[in-house]
Amino acid sequence: MSKKETKDLLKFLKPFPGDIRKTALALREFVWNRYPAANELIYDNYNAVAFGWSLTDKLGDTFCSVAVGRRSLNVHFGFYWGSKLKDPKNILLGEGNQYRYILVREMNEFPEKYIVQLTRQAYAYSLSKLKNRQLTLRGATITKSISARKAPPAKRHRK
Repeated sequence: MSKKETKDLLKFLKPFPGDIRKTALALREFVWNRYPAANELIYDNYNAVAFGWSLTDKLGDTFCSVAVGRRSLNVHFGFYWGSKLKDPKNILLGEGNQYRYILVREMNEFPEKYIVQLTRQAYAYSLSKLKNRQLTLRGATITKSISARKAPPAKRHRK
């Protein structure tokens, strides 16, 4: 499987509104175009559909990801080791020991040039942590988990 393999991801994103799906898929394209040798790991979890890019087939080697919340109906573009990144504009959200993200409401508001810089840092950091540099998988799409139960979707309020 590869970048062209979208069957599972499209199925997992189907319950979400069209604008959310469109944003998530645009962010997917953004990463794939820059890191075609990375592996995409897909998780269809209780609270979210998440997919990230890893140097291997392991979550711990992930450098960036997209998460679509079932209850919040928002899209995160995040960094698995985001707390290690230099973020001079202070746009990354999150206060935990590791993960940082931005909310992406509209692609025309996505700070692409800045995120390219952060993604380069994240990739380099993940590469520096990699124990075995003999990568067996390259450019694969791998569905890692499918939760049988899903959180009920949020209802959108009309403005």
